[in-house]
Amino acid sequence: MQRLAVDRLGDALAASGTQFAADDDPALIRDAAPFSLKLMESLLAERPGHAGLALAAARGFTQYAYAFVQQGADEIEATDVGEAFARRERARRLYLRAQGYGLQALASAHPSLDTRLRTDPAQALAPTTQADVPALYWTGAAWAAAIALSKDDPDAVADLPLVGAMMDRALALDPAFDDGALHTFMITFSMARAGEAAPAATARRHFDAAVALSQGRQAGPYLALAEAVSVSEQNRAEFLALLDTALAIDADATPAHRLANLILQRRARWLQGRVDELFLE
Repeated sequence: MQRLAVDRLGDALAASGTQFAADDDPALIRDAAPFSLKLMESLLAERPGHAGLALAAARGFTQYAYAFVQQGADEIEATDVGEAFARRERARRLYLRAQGYGLQALASAHPSLDTRLRTDPAQALAPTTQADVPALYWTGAAWAAAIALSKDDPDAVADLPLVGAMMDRALALDPAFDDGALHTFMITFSMARAGEAAPAATARRHFDAAVALSQGRQAGPYLALAEAVSVSEQNRAEFLALLDTALAIDADATPAHRLANLILQRRARWLQGRVDELFLE
């Protein structure tokens, strides 16, 4: 009976992400999310095999770390370097927690995938199916974000090819996942990926795919291209045009992505204020 009750509550929490995603008050979600995340962890301690709950925890911790911890670190760095460093370290730990839950979700259908992934990524990921794409995406996104905040840790950076293998598999299984989320991820990832012959061109192809799949109604692809490619190429005009496009998006037009759009539009405004720092001319 207790297990059934835990499962039902777990199912409800696993579905709560869609309600959060449609909210129009980022500050409210920032304050509410920690309770929800800790409740998920408590339930997972009782039912570690609940794949939906593990996936929700991976998604929730990743989103919370980016929107309310890492982004805050970026915004205060100019005035308080020490606090910015502390927040980034906290974000890194939260991303690693999310990665662990993502691997837990995958392991429910593919036992020992996490250990096999390190010996032969292609073989370990071969049995995954389209049903695994959400877990592949959120595990890879959390892992990549943790690595990005661990650039002085060679062991962490050495895991980047594993993230690539995971995201490549997800793209092969469902390239249209979540209105182009995989392609949006690959805009930034292509610029950091070792062995990429023409990273900017690859990133732009993923940008085109992401915009097409999202019908231009998500800010994510525009910010990703602006930060990853326009800054790298020192293309100030493109950078500003991309931010303007992101800010012109009506967040209410796509309720499923309302919260993400509002959070990224805040970042776009912050980036506009940093343009003279990012571009030499």
